[in-house]
Amino acid sequence: MSPRTNDDETGGRDESGRRQGTTDPETSPRPPARAPAAEADLPASGPEEPPASGPGPEDRVAAGRRFGAAGRRGRALRLAGCAGLLAVALTGGAIAVGAGRAPGPVPVASSAVDPGALGGGDLDTSVAALQTHLRTQPKDADSWATLGLAYVEQARTKGDPARYPQAQRALERSLSLAPDDDQALAGRAALAAARHDFADALTYADAALRQNPYSERALSSRIDALVELGRYAEASKAAETADDRKPGVPVFTRYAYVHELRGDVATARRVLAQALASATSPGDIAYVSTQLGQLAWNQGDYKAALARYARALAADDTYLPALEGRARAQAASGDRAAAVKGMETVVSRWPLPGPLVELGELYEARGAAGDRDRARRQYALVNTWIALARAGGVDVDLDTALAAADHGDRSAALRAARAEWGRRHTVHTADALAWALHVNGRDTQALPYARRATATGYRNAVLLYHRGMIELATGHRTDGRASLASALRLNPGFSPLGAAAARTALEGAK
Repeated sequence: MSPRTNDDETGGRDESGRRQGTTDPETSPRPPARAPAAEADLPASGPEEPPASGPGPEDRVAAGRRFGAAGRRGRALRLAGCAGLLAVALTGGAIAVGAGRAPGPVPVASSAVDPGALGGGDLDTSVAALQTHLRTQPKDADSWATLGLAYVEQARTKGDPARYPQAQRALERSLSLAPDDDQALAGRAALAAARHDFADALTYADAALRQNPYSERALSSRIDALVELGRYAEASKAAETADDRKPGVPVFTRYAYVHELRGDVATARRVLAQALASATSPGDIAYVSTQLGQLAWNQGDYKAALARYARALAADDTYLPALEGRARAQAASGDRAAAVKGMETVVSRWPLPGPLVELGELYEARGAAGDRDRARRQYALVNTWIALARAGGVDVDLDTALAAADHGDRSAALRAARAEWGRRHTVHTADALAWALHVNGRDTQALPYARRATATGYRNAVLLYHRGMIELATGHRTDGRASLASALRLNPGFSPLGAAAARTALEGAK
């Protein structure tokens, strides 16, 4: 079932609000193709070993301390402090909304771990089983590669960038044993993309595809990298190639996103519907349903969005991207109490910049006693997460620019936006630079970037809102009114604070 019968593309959007932090269901490399190597002793430390229940606040504190172990004492102390702040805040949040979980059972040792298990089972249990296996088979290159990929997935699903250095060590170990292993090369591509190093992601994906042209993970990572580098025409061709070679849910969702970026929402919707029809596992159903919910949300169809999120949560009631999307749709539909409660649950377990900013803005919009202080705490936690992510090797300039422009140091936002624009030219980096210039009073410089951000036809209310405000500020009143009206017509509840600001500006520009 080729999605190109209706035309469509991508699902791994790191930089767009929709995909950041979401879990791609294609989490497992192909099964090992060769027998394990001869047994050898592991280093004294053994494989990296997180608890079976996944990282908690205490783990983030320890992770922050570990980052400075190689002689960076001052940096380690700063990170430990940041991690401590995050741990305290998240512990309080978990208690407040009842999100705490008891640790799972310790897995039974396995002599052979199926990498496919990482795609649909308990990820933490699979990781522990891999660690146990590698203690007795330390030269099993495929298992090291699978462990590295599992750490990448843990980092993404738990919002824990401490996993990225662990993933890098595991993947490097795999490649030291088998330098041309396509599974490990595809893992390095996935890791580079997760760290927002999309040039390296493309290099590793191409290397993996030279070894195995049908590697689903490498084909998917190649599309992601091209999209995030702003090379949209090449991304579209890469999506067609991937569809020819390895049609399936991971490729379908990416195929859809390429078309959405071009403004072809109808095709994107059709392809995602095809992907959902072919999905069988709860993880795939939750993932694709959430993407359909986000697509509906972007078009202001909150009823359809809530229905899609409901289906996702029926498949997996713990799926955090669906919980986040549902909270946003509830807020836009006027159910602010449910939205706040839902977003509190999300940030207690998934403290990424997008949900943290959204919760802060929900508090500000509600305006109850103490809400302003609550909002400030959420914005401060964004800075904490950014510090930890940077220490984990993640390029966080786009996150910094987007969060700081409205809720932080505006000068820092502009520096970060310029740095990110220097690396890649996408609709989202153009928008971030435009907005950072605007909040720093440089609207004439901002206008070309704001117009570039909307030039592909991508239907996104935030980008239209930013463009409209910049157009008004530069004296282009007719264009500014049109852009703001388009944003509100497309998605009238696109932001707890931004939508209200757009209405006020539109009214004042009459």
